[in-house]
Amino acid sequence: MTTNNIHNLARTDDVVIVGGGLAGLFCALKLAPRPVTLISAAPLGHGASSAWAQGGIAAAMAEGDTPEAHAADTVAVGGGLVDAAIALGIAREAAPRIHDLLAYGVPFDRDLDGRLAVGREAAHSARRIVHVRGDGAGAAIIAALSEAVRRTPSIRLIEGFVAEALLTEDGAVTGLQLREAGNPAARPLVLASRAVVLATGGLGHLYAVTTNPPEASGSGLAIAARAGAVIADPEFVQFHPTAIMVGRDPAPLATEALRGEGATLINGNGERFMSARHPLAELAPRDIVARGVFAEIAAGRGAFLDARQALGARFATRFPAVHASCIAAGIDPAAQPIPIAPAAHYHMGGIAVDARGRSSIDGLWAAGEVSSTGAHGANRLASNSLLEAVVYAARIADDIAGRTVFPPARLPDALVTPRTGTLDGAEVKRLRAMMSAHVGVIRDGDGLAEAVRHFARLAREAGHGVLGNIEISALLVAVAAWTRRESRGAHFRSDHPAENPALAQRTMTTLAATREVAESLDEHKRPRIAQPMIA
Repeated sequence: MTTNNIHNLARTDDVVIVGGGLAGLFCALKLAPRPVTLISAAPLGHGASSAWAQGGIAAAMAEGDTPEAHAADTVAVGGGLVDAAIALGIAREAAPRIHDLLAYGVPFDRDLDGRLAVGREAAHSARRIVHVRGDGAGAAIIAALSEAVRRTPSIRLIEGFVAEALLTEDGAVTGLQLREAGNPAARPLVLASRAVVLATGGLGHLYAVTTNPPEASGSGLAIAARAGAVIADPEFVQFHPTAIMVGRDPAPLATEALRGEGATLINGNGERFMSARHPLAELAPRDIVARGVFAEIAAGRGAFLDARQALGARFATRFPAVHASCIAAGIDPAAQPIPIAPAAHYHMGGIAVDARGRSSIDGLWAAGEVSSTGAHGANRLASNSLLEAVVYAARIADDIAGRTVFPPARLPDALVTPRTGTLDGAEVKRLRAMMSAHVGVIRDGDGLAEAVRHFARLAREAGHGVLGNIEISALLVAVAAWTRRESRGAHFRSDHPAENPALAQRTMTTLAATREVAESLDEHKRPRIAQPMIA
């Protein structure tokens, strides 16, 4: 059932899911026939990072491959911070979740014998990535699930609204405050519920160069943090090394599968540069490749993805989405190298959740990129994100199904968020530039301190609302990056370029602790550095 008459939903016994990406859609379907209200900022099929995913889903389903090998690859890439038990559990649940997606109508590629076709991506020891038409997995999955959601009578769909505040009482969720998307001056609306699932995606659009849609601005992370939720590993942001630099925002993505098929990375002189940086060359972990690309650009040599020999005339049929992006920009990838740069792509951090997807706030679950499960550690293995999203969406549905009755929620006496007026586009642009400059691929203490002071001041001045949530998310990332005085996984500090074994622990923090560090920096005092805590 689809409706946009949200004014009739002030009080509901529904489970409320925020987010129209893979995790939100899959969780809603798995909860059927239990009543669900699904809130999506954009019309279904639009505005979700998962819809843009080109790589596919990692699943050890081919002959000779095992979940144990998949989990081992995940641990190897994660910079010593992956929860090995969580990684193995996710890998073992891959096959049933792939079969669920097939049942919902996802047309995964098959080989000539009718078996699921699998490809290889960076840092995987086997071919285990299931695709749709080469580079169209995300769009195909979201299209199939969106259609299934619209056909499901127990799902009430509300499009065009964002959650800007999480309502709590005595440490438990009581509801959400919503506002019309793109209209920060609109009157806030309150939806009472004791069961909320946040599946709002990541925060890539906090950066000036990103592959993420504008909706990925950290709103779910911020509203959970404001409500007191524990936040895990916010410093770890993965930069995809091969965003196509053709002046578009977001930047189109040249899928990692291109390198899996033999495409190489060259500089403006036509020289391959990754072979000297890592034994796996172009198939090294993403953080290493991203820094290699970044270094060539910083040195003025530029960076390019060269698929002329590996694919040539087969490019258009093997990778139609990438081909279309290149052709639209006047580049023929069969005959020309593609200009690239690293772009904010995936946030390994997020709302800390347990193996059932439960946050530290009673009645609040989180799934997908907004959450942090421990599966990715300091650096996500390619194509593990969509798998994690469906595994945790299913787990959350099972967990909620086991709680047959929730206590009735009541509406608050007053709204928690005043009207905020017009969103300052110029301020957002400055914030994104500062995130890329100081909290990006390569970081250092002075730049991070400058960013922390800037974001802390903005957050104090902006208060609540859309802009305030953007600034809170930026502050969480910057403070955690300043605090982690080492380089690990996707987090690289030029002033602390080595790993520190004493810091081989996940970061667990709160907004209150983050603000304490920011205030001490702002006052030019020597800040107290909170040690990361084990999850």
